Amino acid sequence: MPRCHSLRAGILRSNHDNCYAVNVNNVNNEQQAGSQSRYTARANVWWRCLLTLQMWAERVHGLWLLAVPGLLLQVGCAQFLPSSTNTPHPTPTCTARAAAEFSLLGELRWDDQQSFAGTRVGGLSSIDYDAAFGLFFLVSDDRSTVDPARAYTARIRYDDQGLHEVTLQELIWLKNSQQQRFASPLAAHRTTPLPDAEALRLLPASSHMLWTDEGDFAQGTGPQLIEADKDGRWLRTWPLPSVLQLPHDITLRQGPRRGYTLEGMSLSPDGKTLWLSMERALWQDLQATTAAHQAPPIRITALDTASRQPLRQLAYAPDALPKGLWLLPGKAMQGVSDILADGPEHLLVLERSYAPQLGFAARIYRIAITAAKADNDVLALPQLTPGNH
Repeated sequence: MPRCHSLRAGILRSNHDNCYAVNVNNVNNEQQAGSQSRYTARANVWWRCLLTLQMWAERVHGLWLLAVPGLLLQVGCAQFLPSSTNTPHPTPTCTARAAAEFSLLGELRWDDQQSFAGTRVGGLSSIDYDAAFGLFFLVSDDRSTVDPARAYTARIRYDDQGLHEVTLQELIWLKNSQQQRFASPLAAHRTTPLPDAEALRLLPASSHMLWTDEGDFAQGTGPQLIEADKDGRWLRTWPLPSVLQLPHDITLRQGPRRGYTLEGMSLSPDGKTLWLSMERALWQDLQATTAAHQAPPIRITALDTASRQPLRQLAYAPDALPKGLWLLPGKAMQGVSDILADGPEHLLVLERSYAPQLGFAARIYRIAITAAKADNDVLALPQLTPGNH
């Protein structure tokens, strides 16, 4: 994927709390059977529909897309496909009387060389909001390539008239278990693992935060969920289900795949449950589908925040890749980029796909999670196979 040349931030708001629509070029309404609903919107490669308190920085046609979302967005799901030449034809996606559309409040672009406190800011992978202090926390995911692993705080000034300013406030060095900064991957004779930070969440009623590390397989470390002080000081790691841990022999096709591990994270509204999503399927789950082009299931895990123990696990089935991919079909991929709790019974799931001949695409789904408590819990399953989930 190309290196970034600029940072782009956009903010949206919804006009109503309980309904939503996406007004981006051509919008269609489609209901799927079961607990998952889908809405589609044709748009340019830029992602225009964003989630509450989420940020995604993705390399999109030579640019970093930095999505700073509207705080009033409550529920939603949308599919973004390659650009269409159709005349814009918005359609409400809610059946309630007050069907709402989103409006783009504004956007902000930073150059890829944007610096703060002597560090290069991009790329940014996640955002969360500290309401007590009016600060946003942002995490960098450059794997310490440019500067050691880090996060930032920022103030974002916006109103109904638009997004006016994003001002970085503080640099936070993320520390390892020895309370040291992480080394550069270019350091000679490096023997310490490097983190690949992806998601960051602030723990409620606490001065602590959680951040996910996709792991450094070459150094023998798998994905980690790390608890730290807001100043970056390492406190502990939370236990992960055994299927998400790196096996002793990484040559075995078991467990997580490098670069496709802990990508998304969200807290339930009451703060009692933490949801973690893998980016793509585990090695042993790749054969869990039988239909052609169907994507293998991706595990989404719930943890109890009081005990820090895994509670249950969902097998999420992402969309199938398009048929007829003739250009480098082995490079096509489909995965989950982020999740967001939407009340106590639903998650919003951001799917992201890439195919050389089509470019990037994104879809947002709203899925029910209550039914999984008894019938669809796959936490105890070492392998997902057709018919067992």
